[in-house]
Amino acid sequence: MKFCIIILTYNEEANLNACIDSLYGLSAYIFAVDSFSTDATISILQNRGIAFIQHPFENYAQQRNWAQQNCPFQSEWVLHLDAGERLSPELHHWLADVFQPQVPVDGFLLSRRTYFMNRWIRHGGHYPSYHLRLFRRGKGRCEAKAYDQHFICTGSIQKVPAKADLIDHVATNLADFTAGHTRWALFEAIERVCAHDRAGEVRAAFWGTPVERRRWLKTMLFDRSPLFIRAFLYFIYRYIIRFGFLDGLPGLVFHFLQGCWFRFLIDSAVLEIRRKQTETGLPTDQIIGRLYGPRFIPKQ
Repeated sequence: MKFCIIILTYNEEANLNACIDSLYGLSAYIFAVDSFSTDATISILQNRGIAFIQHPFENYAQQRNWAQQNCPFQSEWVLHLDAGERLSPELHHWLADVFQPQVPVDGFLLSRRTYFMNRWIRHGGHYPSYHLRLFRRGKGRCEAKAYDQHFICTGSIQKVPAKADLIDHVATNLADFTAGHTRWALFEAIERVCAHDRAGEVRAAFWGTPVERRRWLKTMLFDRSPLFIRAFLYFIYRYIIRFGFLDGLPGLVFHFLQGCWFRFLIDSAVLEIRRKQTETGLPTDQIIGRLYGPRFIPKQ
């Protein structure tokens, strides 16, 4: 086998079959790590003959690294997927017929093609959006961040060819989309307030890889802008300057929710925590536990 594919799952009965179908014909092992799904996810994995194990979910970085460390297949290369993602025909062809494990590269950047309300979000700076997903196992891992985490690789990196994309259906419905982003907003806000290393382990470099450039724009521009105002400025940048309006009505919903509402919610949680700190004088961990529950208390 050329490589191993690791898939994270939790209640993914609506997406999992399409993800697995897109992998058919690849010379690859498939290994799933499930966060104790309560729907038909486990039955699908069993019926499709996919090796899997269940492990409690703390955050994506921890789960991805645990999955990689405990993968039973000893392939040199690993490809990380979410159950809501699938391979484009072009990416399938590249993995099946072009990619060779002996290539003198340690990692590959794959572009993600986002679909929202069955509409490909092409604009607003959202495509192409490169992510490091395929790398030599001994060279790569996920950085330790609660949100907006990326894989890092200690060796050389290349992009896969154009149109060889990961296809990502970001949510089954608006309820799932907003619920997921509400959780991520709390994790991001807590990470900011607790003064953890928000920059993460990805190098922030404007002239670096696409991932490094995004991290530079976030840490050097967005994070240094005033609370709340930056959410509206970011939406204007995506929707007007980067032509997000060309994505139609689904694009309007997506760019506003993901580019403005979500960022505004993060800033609102930051404000809420800071006000409680001033009012009560309690340790931050106690405040977070009282506001949001013990699962959001950051681990030291």
